[in-house]
Amino acid sequence: MAVTLARLAELPVTELKGVGPDRAEALNDAFGVETVLDLVTHYPRRHLDLTKMTTIRDARIDLQTWVFGEVVSSHVVRAHGRVKARLELRIKDETGFMKITFFNQPWRQRQFPDGTEALFFGKVTAFKGSKSMSPMEVDLLGEPELGIRPIYPQSDKRRLYSKDLRGWVKSALNRAQEFIDPVPSAVLDRFDFVNRTAAFNGYHNPETWQEVDEARRRLVFDELFRIQLALVLRKRTLERRSAGIAHEVGGELVRRFHEQLPYELTNAQNKVIAEIERDLASIHPMHRLLQGDVGAGKTVVAVSALLVAVEGGMQGALMAPTEVLAEQHAISVRALLEGFTLSAENSLFSERPLQVDLLTGRTSAANRRRIHARLESGETDILIGTHALIEEGIAFKALGAVVVDEQHKFGVEQRAALREKGAGGLVPDVLVMTATPIPRTAAMTVYGDLDVSTLDELPPGREAITTIWQKVQPGELTLGELSVWANVRAEAASGRQVYVVCPLIEESEKLDARSAEATYEELSNDELAGLRLALLHGRLTSAEKEQVMNDFRAGVVDVLVSTTVIEVGVDVPNATIMVILDADRFGMAQLHQLRGRVGRGPGLRSWCYLVGAGATPESEKRLEAMVRSHNGFELAEIDLDIRGEGTIMGERQKGRNDLKLASLRRDREWVSKAREVAFELVDADPTLANHPDLFAEIEAFLDEDEREFLFKG
Repeated sequence: MAVTLARLAELPVTELKGVGPDRAEALNDAFGVETVLDLVTHYPRRHLDLTKMTTIRDARIDLQTWVFGEVVSSHVVRAHGRVKARLELRIKDETGFMKITFFNQPWRQRQFPDGTEALFFGKVTAFKGSKSMSPMEVDLLGEPELGIRPIYPQSDKRRLYSKDLRGWVKSALNRAQEFIDPVPSAVLDRFDFVNRTAAFNGYHNPETWQEVDEARRRLVFDELFRIQLALVLRKRTLERRSAGIAHEVGGELVRRFHEQLPYELTNAQNKVIAEIERDLASIHPMHRLLQGDVGAGKTVVAVSALLVAVEGGMQGALMAPTEVLAEQHAISVRALLEGFTLSAENSLFSERPLQVDLLTGRTSAANRRRIHARLESGETDILIGTHALIEEGIAFKALGAVVVDEQHKFGVEQRAALREKGAGGLVPDVLVMTATPIPRTAAMTVYGDLDVSTLDELPPGREAITTIWQKVQPGELTLGELSVWANVRAEAASGRQVYVVCPLIEESEKLDARSAEATYEELSNDELAGLRLALLHGRLTSAEKEQVMNDFRAGVVDVLVSTTVIEVGVDVPNATIMVILDADRFGMAQLHQLRGRVGRGPGLRSWCYLVGAGATPESEKRLEAMVRSHNGFELAEIDLDIRGEGTIMGERQKGRNDLKLASLRRDREWVSKAREVAFELVDADPTLANHPDLFAEIEAFLDEDEREFLFKG
């Protein structure tokens, strides 16, 4: 009888022969495998061709190969100091001898009594004139059938090996026999896909490499299609269920705002503002992501959206993840809207100033009460703040538009809570922003329930930032030896300001990295003695952080030594140098954001110094890319290629719908195709009533929050 994946999701792995409670616990602990569905989607990490087997004599140094041999002797070399215990085997075949070494696995000795015949796979190395190998794969069943073998992720800690997983997966597929295929046949024909039964068998038990390739194409599509279906269903469901606000656009207030700007809007800004205004005019609530490079002018776009709501007699809200960023937004928005007035009802005067309020954790009780009263009366036009905006007791008179900045730092529940502050059952329009550009495929996969707008053009007059990688030896970052301080002193003498960023707040015995506190002390006493330095990090109180930032903005401080608390949104046009110590410890997005804190003053030349060892190939590639490119979107693509999609997918809610086989790098084309098919299907069948097996499958792969949202009622 044919089965669905949803049915396999209901079966614990203990249903399979050989998987008792202990093995089931080990599978869950090592791989998160609890059900038969988890097991059959625990895919091989690669496939090996057993036909490529050589004799010991013909095994070539530095190449991977299979070697079949008989164990002649074995002994364990015990651990001492930092050296791990290891098992050493001596094996032979008719052409010679080879040493086989297993590191930190002395217990394996009982698997290899003298005379045992086994197959070993790994890279052949030379040791004291003899050939040796540290196997990546072992077959203890004697000489195997030649062919293509799937190699699964393993766990030495839980004693789970590829051989075990191969057997259990084979047992599961044999019992399933045939899979119901919920993907419409027209879609299978369009892309020339094999059916689902052939795909699972072709990837787990292939006979030819063509089977592997065809199976992977189909299984990759299925993974991406499930994610896109869930996202498109969420998007269409939100539109269908929510009563939005049809704002009037093209009003006098927004026009005046654009006219009084001291510069022309870029083409990208005009395009994005038009996209947002189309959403605002619709009866469906806006649910849009605005991603833009550092300095591309997202704040002006956000204020334009909020002013549409304000002009219609409603209120706007802007939520930021940190007090430093919320306060920076308040400063920027108040400066942009200085002198703006609105018609005043129930007042002796015909006009009143446009009111922008700031609400954070450090707002005094008295101010908090005043802001609460202004919100409820409608006197507050735009409220800027942190998560304090969504606390109980915060009531807007008529919330019409919401902007969430650096939205990836908020949870789904926090964004939903702000959306639910709308009055009279109307859902306010929501614009979420990120200053961390991500590749197009990732945007469609992580934020696929949002419409996406992109600011990919910088305002005219922005000077390119000179980026220099000052390479140091690992563990030898000595401040006094860095040449950067001469330029720092020269810029400070010219009245400019400098950031120095460290990865840690205080010294750590576990991490060999500079701390902000130690760096501040050393620079104050030695390299930058005589300059005005200040220290900023997350452990300061809110009042202390605000005082430090106010002093830096006012030019009272020459050099700000900080952690990444200044990573996003801090705007001090007079700052011209960014020094990032231990730069190889930062991700590329962080480095790009930190670099974006300088180069903000018109006509001012700026520098970013990346001080680090480039201790790993990945960190070296990151630092080289930073020197080479200033384009955040280009860097995002490079970062995806270097790091993979793990961190990007980590922004999704955790569930079975995380990518296991598909890759946003290798499978870029399939992301677009899966999304295209998802829209076709959902727009023709909004609740998937005509596709019950597909509906059940999507539900089985969703996490609890998504399931509750999409399938309640």
